[in-house]
Amino acid sequence: MKVETRSIEYIPADERHGKARDLFPIWFGANMHITTLVTGALPIALGLNLFWSLAAIIVGTLLGAIFMASHSAQGPQLGIPQMIQSRAQFGVIGAIFPLFLVMFVYLGFFASSGLLAAQTLSSLTKIDQTWSILILNILCFVATIYGYNLIHKMQKVLSWASLFIYLVATYIVFQLQVPAGSWAIGNLDLPVFLLAVSMVATWQLAYAPYVADYSRYLPVTTPTSHTFWYSYAGTVIGTIWMMTLGATLTIAIPNFLDHSGGNLANLFGNFAIIMFFIIIFGQLAINVFNLYGAFMATITTIEPFIKIKVTPKVRIGMIFCVTVAGTVLCLLGQSNFLAFFLNFIFFISYFLIPWTSINLVDYYLLRHGRYNVKDIFDINGQYGKINWIACMAFLVSILAEIPFINTSFYVGPIAKAFAGADIAWIIGLVVPAVLYYFPMRKKLNIAENTINKQEIGSIDSYKANTSKKNIK
Repeated sequence: MKVETRSIEYIPADERHGKARDLFPIWFGANMHITTLVTGALPIALGLNLFWSLAAIIVGTLLGAIFMASHSAQGPQLGIPQMIQSRAQFGVIGAIFPLFLVMFVYLGFFASSGLLAAQTLSSLTKIDQTWSILILNILCFVATIYGYNLIHKMQKVLSWASLFIYLVATYIVFQLQVPAGSWAIGNLDLPVFLLAVSMVATWQLAYAPYVADYSRYLPVTTPTSHTFWYSYAGTVIGTIWMMTLGATLTIAIPNFLDHSGGNLANLFGNFAIIMFFIIIFGQLAINVFNLYGAFMATITTIEPFIKIKVTPKVRIGMIFCVTVAGTVLCLLGQSNFLAFFLNFIFFISYFLIPWTSINLVDYYLLRHGRYNVKDIFDINGQYGKINWIACMAFLVSILAEIPFINTSFYVGPIAKAFAGADIAWIIGLVVPAVLYYFPMRKKLNIAENTINKQEIGSIDSYKANTSKKNIK
């Protein structure tokens, strides 16, 4: 297995490989882990019964995954990582603003997933939790150095192993007794249901900043529809399956969340060690995702200011620094800090939703996938240093979202007025789409007309000169 030599640069045609179907195990495996399962407990924690919790999980996943998979479809066409594409909308310098938010999300999920993995490893081996964190994060560091191809292979192995083990787990879980009324359809608390849908949809939207990273090596001839549907199917099936198990276990086993990994593994009795290994492997795999994305975001942030060549030594050094930062947060997370930090991460995730909207509107509705990749890396290129249309649309949309947000960290006034109903993610998709599309379309039309006039002028000049020569 070779160490990946590319980072944020364009992937040439002769290095492209793989097929769109390879994306199914990537995104199926990316959700087959204990963090997804624990997230499925949130609707139950909010007070919904099992029926309406599963309904919220299904609706939120089906909606959120549309945007996630739409980003994935960009990868083969542009051949560059997801966040560096933002330069075409925000400008080479302006794209740094959403990048800082993305870094918080990467490190937050790295810390939470790492802690859950460490708890599970400690249950299995009796190794101190701090040492478990260090051991697992070192393994993540090594795997991330190898990069893209190893990540794809890890996800294929995880997908096949998870498919069998979690089929058995599903059979066991659905034999458990649940409280009376768990499947009752009546007495829906609509505001709470909307809040649960929002949380699940946000889970999918949180993948958006790095989803194209794992499709950028595919041949440029890969059909967009194939890239979309394989990504969509993988993430939808994996998410709904794991969150359903999480919701069911939470309502069936008292205090399940106190030690989710150990409690899940112990359902297998004498074969618990198999589930322990699957849980740990799943957490390692998703944390390699988080670490790889954080590394890419770091390179994208500093590249406009320092034209750094990402040699193997530079790659290892930067991944090491990101690993250290994530490990520190993970160690702090052993206290109540993690609960606060995760709430903060979900809060920050809301602010990435306008970025998703701007990126997709620009790609699919305005430029139709046609970009000058060379200028994306040029601070003086056609995309400029800062695109104020995108930056202002992004900022105004964040401000528009705030009154609608409902988290344990903050509850907006409109969310309070509607008994806790949270539709901030919808606001975060619609408002920036409008604010960006119309002024940017006007700007692009003006630029196109200017180019056309220059071309016509050149042609007329050429004709005039030709006529003079003919007269002579």
